[in-house]
Amino acid sequence: MRHHKTNSGIRPGLLASGLSALLAIVSPAFAADPDDPYPAAIETLADKLATRFVDPAVGRRYADMLRSKLSAGEYADIDDAKDLAQRLTLDLQAVAADGHLRVDLAPDLGAGAGPVSNGPRRVVSPAPTGTGSAGASPQRAPAASGAPSRVSALAPIDLPSVAETKWIADGVAYIRFNQFAGEPASVAAIRAFVQDHANAKAVIIDTRSLARGGGLAEMDALFPFLFAQETVLVEMSVAKNERPGRGPVPFATPTLRTVPGAANQLVRQHVAIPDPAERRLRQAKVFYLTSKRTRSAGEHFALALQRTHRGTLIGERTAGANHFGGIEPIGAGLAAFIPVGRTYDPDTGKDWEGVGIVPDIEVPADEALAKALTLAGA
Repeated sequence: MRHHKTNSGIRPGLLASGLSALLAIVSPAFAADPDDPYPAAIETLADKLATRFVDPAVGRRYADMLRSKLSAGEYADIDDAKDLAQRLTLDLQAVAADGHLRVDLAPDLGAGAGPVSNGPRRVVSPAPTGTGSAGASPQRAPAASGAPSRVSALAPIDLPSVAETKWIADGVAYIRFNQFAGEPASVAAIRAFVQDHANAKAVIIDTRSLARGGGLAEMDALFPFLFAQETVLVEMSVAKNERPGRGPVPFATPTLRTVPGAANQLVRQHVAIPDPAERRLRQAKVFYLTSKRTRSAGEHFALALQRTHRGTLIGERTAGANHFGGIEPIGAGLAAFIPVGRTYDPDTGKDWEGVGIVPDIEVPADEALAKALTLAGA
């Protein structure tokens, strides 16, 4: 591996402020070589997966595969960082499919734009206006003609988390999400939505055009107005070595509470805590629109409403991306999203990884809104 082509690395200041688990021990057999950094990066990835992946047995299988292929020289002829990232992702997914695990170019997150728990990083610039559609994709600058894209799939997306809020029919409030990145503007937008639509007889939450998943901030901003009493929504578990402050798991919010779990697991319940002052939406019907693009935090949101019978899911089976985690640099201009935990139904112990969530009413995604309006009496 010589003359490697990479994008710029992550600045040390950003590492200190944003990304987790920054240092990994590299096996002496693959000590860092400044002229050939990829073997050390692959070994770092193997170590992280072996010690931190949500399913330890699967994590060790990933690591064994990587080390075997590395020893056999199967990555020796790859001299481009993007090409190597794609090959590593394909090899990992061939061992065991996971909706979040991937390797790509290390993203430049920009000053002050550290990652948020359970998925994408903060939005770092405003997005163009427009409502889009259920099948729309986020806008990106085109690559030069004939040139492969050098954009990292791990980079922030320039879209506000809250895409649109409005009265969509008489007495029916509507809110559409692009992602759940947890930026302060999205939380403020949800609070404004509640105040402006507090007399709604029905609320439609649209996640059919999600560009990413994300964290809990948007949910935690909305749930207090939808629930009349404190309610357990879902449970989230990680290995106990994922200590608060070490990994990308959201441990600081009062809506996550520790409960007993398996000896090697740290389990938190995600709970809805009612707002004591604003009660008008507690009796409103809630309809949650899904598609194959409803993923990650969007699926967490869906299960929370479905399990508690607080909302009716309408649309298509969701994407099946359950395991949460965060972005970690592995060296040589590369980074990986490492899944470290799972979210599940506390009644059954089941999650939605690889299978998705089946809505209460299955219809094509482009028919879900009309169905919700009919049920809302609009």
